[in-house]
Amino acid sequence: MSTASPVSRRGPGLRLRLTLLATGLVAVVAVLLVWLGWVLVGEVVAAVPQLPPDTPVMVDGVRVPAGELAEALGEAARVEVLRIGSLAFAMVVVAAALISWVTVRRVLRPLHDVTATARRLSAESLDARIGLTGPRDEVAELAATFDAMLDRLQAAFDAQQRFVANASHELRTPLAVLRTEVDVTLADPDADVAELRRMGEVIRDATRRAEDLVAGLLLLARTEAADAVPRDPVDLAETVPGALDAVRAEARDRNLTVHTELAPAGVAGDAALLGRVAGNLLENAVRHNVEGGWLAVRTRVDDGHAVLSVSSSGPVVAPGMVAELFEPFRRGAGRTGSGTGLGLSIVRAVARAHGGRAVAEPVAGGGLTVDVVLPRAQDS
Repeated sequence: MSTASPVSRRGPGLRLRLTLLATGLVAVVAVLLVWLGWVLVGEVVAAVPQLPPDTPVMVDGVRVPAGELAEALGEAARVEVLRIGSLAFAMVVVAAALISWVTVRRVLRPLHDVTATARRLSAESLDARIGLTGPRDEVAELAATFDAMLDRLQAAFDAQQRFVANASHELRTPLAVLRTEVDVTLADPDADVAELRRMGEVIRDATRRAEDLVAGLLLLARTEAADAVPRDPVDLAETVPGALDAVRAEARDRNLTVHTELAPAGVAGDAALLGRVAGNLLENAVRHNVEGGWLAVRTRVDDGHAVLSVSSSGPVVAPGMVAELFEPFRRGAGRTGSGTGLGLSIVRAVARAHGGRAVAEPVAGGGLTVDVVLPRAQDS
């Protein structure tokens, strides 16, 4: 894989340019001060009281007419100001250049840290951060923005790595079933039409499972890596009927009693993702239930939050196992079903993407209650 070559530097660097700029400004100010001193000295000398014209005056051993004294003193003062001012000008400019060079280096040090951190980064070292401390100036804001960008990049890479690891692990089973069925059938010289049809049904089921796994993993990866979701008005109560229709036949086959209590619960979010949340919760409630059991769906507003709650009977779930149910492919002891094991993982990811949370707790006597708590829409 080719890597981008560093951009060649053209012209003086930022440190040198800032130093020259600061030194130039100091030089301009120093010139103005010397000129101002030159003008003021001439005016001060001109304001000295005049002596009578016949008064003898000696200046450096030379007799000067009193009438020319002011002019001579003014000229001498101006020459002295220029001499001392030129020396001071040179010293000030040199000092300004040195101080600017050192100060600019300290100011630009965080930028060098940003550059060094960027050069160290790779897919295996995205945990590097600048972590600049000190005054919250523009450079600190740049460093904080860079760190936030790295946080988003690391989250995206982590989601991608989890997707690859989960996909490679879970797809082994359906692919192994496909290969085994094909190998066994081809190795049987007496295979008839019935055997081929049986093989076709097994391959169809395994293919459907692989398709469901890929779709679920893609949705989970996209949701976890999403920076923001659409903020459209959605009523959680309106997401339930469609999800119930999708599982009604299966619930009827298992003789499940369904209770609904749907109150308006408006949120701002993605209607498709929130519909998937309701669908996943109801699918879990049906598939991990017991024959002749029950399930209850409720939507409500509680303490300024919109809540979608799905409870169901089922196997006993130990309290210590509840948190693990939100991890990919974790079904927990005693929980069965034909799902992919991604349902609650997707529910949690969607809830977090909407600024909310998903929590669960066991039901006394067996079963589980899952609550999805989301911020209410501002206009609700």
